[in-house]
Amino acid sequence: MGIEGVGARVARKEDKRFITGAGRYVDDMVVPGMKHAAFVRSPYAHAQIKKIDVKAAQAMPGVIGVLTGKEIKADGIGNLICGWMIHSKDGTPMKMGAWSPLAFDKVRYVGDAVAIVVADTKGQARDAAEAVEVTYKELKSVTDASKAMNKGAPQIHPEAENNLIFDWDIGNADETEAAFKKAAHVVEMDIVNNRLVPNAMEPRAALGHYDKAEDHYTCWTTSQNPHVARLVMSAFYNVAPENKLRVIAPDVGGGFGSKIYIYPEEIVCLWASKKTGVPVKWVADRTESFLTDAHGRDHHSHCAMAFDKDYKILGFKVETKANLGAYMSLFSSATPTYLYATLLSGQYDIPAIHANVKAIYTNTAPVDAYRGAGRPEAAFNVERMLEVSARKFGISPAELRRRNFITSFPHQTPVIMNYDAGDFGASLDAAMKAADYDGFEKRRQKAKKAGKLRGIGFSCYIEACGIAPSAAVGSLGSGVGLWESAEVRVNAVGTIEVLTGSHSHGQGHETTFAQLVAQRLGVPIDQVSIVHGDTDKVQMGMGTYGSRSGAVGMSALSKALDKVEAKARKIAAHLMEADESDIVIENGACKVAGTDKNVPWFQVALAAYTAHNLPGGMEPGLKETAFYDPANFTFPAGCYICEVEVDPETGQTQVIQFVAADDFGNIINPMIVEGQVHGGVAQGIGQALLEGAHYDDSGQLLTASYMDYTMPRADDLPSFQVSTTSTPSPSNPLGLKGCGEAGAIGSPPAVINAITDAIGTEDITMPATPQKVWAALRASARN
Repeated sequence: MGIEGVGARVARKEDKRFITGAGRYVDDMVVPGMKHAAFVRSPYAHAQIKKIDVKAAQAMPGVIGVLTGKEIKADGIGNLICGWMIHSKDGTPMKMGAWSPLAFDKVRYVGDAVAIVVADTKGQARDAAEAVEVTYKELKSVTDASKAMNKGAPQIHPEAENNLIFDWDIGNADETEAAFKKAAHVVEMDIVNNRLVPNAMEPRAALGHYDKAEDHYTCWTTSQNPHVARLVMSAFYNVAPENKLRVIAPDVGGGFGSKIYIYPEEIVCLWASKKTGVPVKWVADRTESFLTDAHGRDHHSHCAMAFDKDYKILGFKVETKANLGAYMSLFSSATPTYLYATLLSGQYDIPAIHANVKAIYTNTAPVDAYRGAGRPEAAFNVERMLEVSARKFGISPAELRRRNFITSFPHQTPVIMNYDAGDFGASLDAAMKAADYDGFEKRRQKAKKAGKLRGIGFSCYIEACGIAPSAAVGSLGSGVGLWESAEVRVNAVGTIEVLTGSHSHGQGHETTFAQLVAQRLGVPIDQVSIVHGDTDKVQMGMGTYGSRSGAVGMSALSKALDKVEAKARKIAAHLMEADESDIVIENGACKVAGTDKNVPWFQVALAAYTAHNLPGGMEPGLKETAFYDPANFTFPAGCYICEVEVDPETGQTQVIQFVAADDFGNIINPMIVEGQVHGGVAQGIGQALLEGAHYDDSGQLLTASYMDYTMPRADDLPSFQVSTTSTPSPSNPLGLKGCGEAGAIGSPPAVINAITDAIGTEDITMPATPQKVWAALRASARN
């Protein structure tokens, strides 16, 4: 291993431009003649649009144009779609309601866009947007998925009777029922996974430019997958032919899943550019982000777990109502189904599982994948059930988990997944040692003397990353393949460009991808450039989400490097009159093993392009491409232990200690992995203690700013103790598993398990605010 190669703690290359303010985001982009846009948005959660009067707005200073939904419909721009087909258990397809980029007949949530104003300045556009007169007929609304299917509830889409999108199940109901009939113990529980707002540092933005001379469109956008954006806008939304549309995602300031999707604004800005004849830029303000970015989670589940007399799990039943909001976002149907219920086995050998999921429309912002995407919801259900069961049985939560761990791999679960490798006991042991679990009772008694309640909670999570293979996900309803591409261009003097279909929005790809190249070709990472985020430069790719960039994106890069190495060895062998099998590439040169003979890397590259002395029949150049379609998911796993102190007088919870022991397989850059875990755990603690999107009965979002939506601050978090164990994944050539979402998956149940241990009652939901904790303590005392 070199000092810059795989496994090295290399500082991120990209950070220089970020910390010096030299990053280039969509809002930094300026196109000659560019104008600014503001959207007119519905103040009602549910209403018919009776009339839109744009005359006053059109006459205001600086206004270029005011465009409405009727015009976008007349121009043939298509409705937004969900790209993953789910069938109900009776075989009927999901009920996808129409979602026009600009509503023209009906609005279905507060923030639904009905018009766009284009003006010389952002201020003029916003002023004119306020002058657009929209006459609405307000309708009854429903925001709670548990009530949306009730008789008499408002009908949100005519396509979905009783607001039911699909009624889907997985597993074997009969086998699971039989397991419960023979059980010695059954534990049941209602579990809520609270709705979250993603809150990336950079709000969403779009700049659409129609070039009339070339009949060509360019869209700069805050996207995690620009190629999919181009594909969908071309094939389904009828914005432009694919060869006439370029999508560029420059530096992106965080995504967490919320920037996977194609939103109305990108489509409308491109269309508006052609209609008005000027480039059109829109940048969301923070309240727009709260209102319209895809939210996450929002599950209500009833869980039941059956055990034998020795506390071995026999079966697991889950019934979930998933709130998908007013419209189906691009991958919303996959999140509460194949990304959620397929992980309900957790780390445990459960013979029988059955899950039923009802996806439901409500008059709220659309809900889709948010960091972890279904796996946090699954882990929370499983790990709360294990903790509560251990308490009811009077045995250690560590012992109950250890008794039920899967210990032999590969392991086929009852819910599709085939776990390829793992050592769950090793992570549990590492976490318990780091947390000084044996000394906890002494710390609890010391806290009690100080008037505080101390608790400890476990979470042994597992997730599935690098969704694959494409044929398998296609058979499950995915509208796209989930392979990845890479191209390695060795320039004539030996510098290297890597073009990847993965996209970085904070994960450090410009460093880790370069580290792999440095390891393989023996060149400094400064000689390696990573190119991504531009559909005119990178031929095709599937973007970044689901912790896929390492396991899938870097595996594609590895395959492309295999081809580059093979050709370089042939050239070097020819130049040195050696046998190709004797050539090794290291320290920036091609060498004959066991001798002093070598050709520097730059000379091999130059020989490939001068083509004066190449092996017979070889094409000039040194550039190779590879596509990689994984054979299986990867399965990161780990054990998190949280220790809290609760003030019984105020309900205030303080996280005293948080230990994370993760198994990510092989690791490219430990420093970046630790940063990813830190960020994920911070978000998970935020969900457990602080964050929650709340609507009132009329559909108004009550938490639409940082005054009301409580993000975690530095003093809400302890210093994390992070460590890793490693069982390399056999499903990809690098043995990688993925690390980007683990912290957000494993931490919420650990925190809630710790709080409920401290206060002695399970009757609390996330976020466990001081008021909720105080009320739970009082209710418990009365009982």
